[in-house]
Amino acid sequence: MFEPKRLHPIVIVLNIGKRIKDLIFTFIALFFIWSKGELLLAAAVTIVVISIIVMSILSWLRYTYRLEQNELRIEYGVFVRKKRYIPLERIQSLDITEGVLHRLFGMVKVQIETAGGSGTEEAEAVLSAISKEEADFIQEYVARAKNSSFQETAGEQEASNLYSIYKITPKQLILLSLTSGGVGVVISAVFATLSQLDDFLSFGRLFRGVEQFIVSNLIFIAVIVFFGFVLAWMIALIGTMLKYANFHVMKTEHDLVISQGLLERRQITIPLKRIQAITINENIVRQWLGYGAVFVESAGGSAKNQEGSKVLLLPLVKIENIESILKPYLTEYQWNTSFTRVPKRAMNRYMFRSWFILVPISVISLVFFKFWGLLSLIVLGLFAFWGLLKFKDAGWSVDQQQLTLRYRNIVRTTVLIKKNKVQTMEIKESYFQRRKGLGSLEAFVKVGFGGSGGRVIDMDQNDVRKVYSWFSREVKNGD
Repeated sequence: MFEPKRLHPIVIVLNIGKRIKDLIFTFIALFFIWSKGELLLAAAVTIVVISIIVMSILSWLRYTYRLEQNELRIEYGVFVRKKRYIPLERIQSLDITEGVLHRLFGMVKVQIETAGGSGTEEAEAVLSAISKEEADFIQEYVARAKNSSFQETAGEQEASNLYSIYKITPKQLILLSLTSGGVGVVISAVFATLSQLDDFLSFGRLFRGVEQFIVSNLIFIAVIVFFGFVLAWMIALIGTMLKYANFHVMKTEHDLVISQGLLERRQITIPLKRIQAITINENIVRQWLGYGAVFVESAGGSAKNQEGSKVLLLPLVKIENIESILKPYLTEYQWNTSFTRVPKRAMNRYMFRSWFILVPISVISLVFFKFWGLLSLIVLGLFAFWGLLKFKDAGWSVDQQQLTLRYRNIVRTTVLIKKNKVQTMEIKESYFQRRKGLGSLEAFVKVGFGGSGGRVIDMDQNDVRKVYSWFSREVKNGD
């Protein structure tokens, strides 16, 4: 390990696949707009593919890594040689992923996050394919360096302090999949793909010939759409089960270690000292069933790897059981708090924000579409219900060292922030809020790719100032 080593040759295949995937829409565009002959098109595509293969091989040959003098030293670059030396004490976490191709060759991918990372790249460093044994050695070596101890027993001591916090059960996995919002992601991906293809294909011309058929066969089209949604739901269901199978959370002396996945296995390490906030999310279905998901807001991650900063800690758990599961290991947090709700006079403002766009649309629909316009009233009623939920869920709490904010967008969110993790706090009072003695409060914490936190709208003005005064005094005292 102290001599320069190369990544596994499977990296060549991974790089070729990634680069071709990035150019796939360019190839499609060339296929539809090229007018100089098929042979020239085939020659151009062949040259591009050969260039990709050659560059991938050269990139692999020129990429080396080694551990030396308490540093991870990486050298890379085909035409310009670049060197990156990372002190081991700056390494905050090593996230290990096993894709399908990795598992076929017994390899893993290691993403290295550091303190003070720029947040603009995927990670501070990525070892795309190394053996499990090498990954374990790097983990142990980094742990020893950070603890300033190179004793043979260091790894054994760490293992003996490993506590199991949570392991998903088959019943929880099924319920998690049934209540997830993955179907929206699948449908969004389909529409995103179609929107890309629309740059090259004229869907108007393509479907103009069947427009009359669609108009005269609305029931048939409705059935097709229904089965399309069912198919999307089934794809999302299977995808969620594969992603979160074998989900297991463990705690070492200084870190939380999360492993998950069936086809693609992943291990994430979260240093306890980098936890900025705890977030509890409850969608409507899970809220009615008494379940939620717990996330950790971490100072790790980057702009391209936002999962490194907001990490799922408990994918599905009874809300009433969160304290018993996490309190023994995250002792500084208060899990059961008494919320102060926003005042009743704020309800009209919540309802207005839910209605002000839809009411004109509903009026126009009723005027121009008569009977079918009545359907807009159903949508209006749903948004009124949504506004009422947002009003009922909004609240706040201050418990000595902790600020807790609760609010709803689509999902009800509860954010637990320790006072020494609050980076900034903002108060907003519009003219109309001041007339009703209301104000909004927003608290931010620093995470890897930017800011995060929580916001409660239309709190009582005195409550807003009370929370801000609590924060200001603590800042002034240097706590």
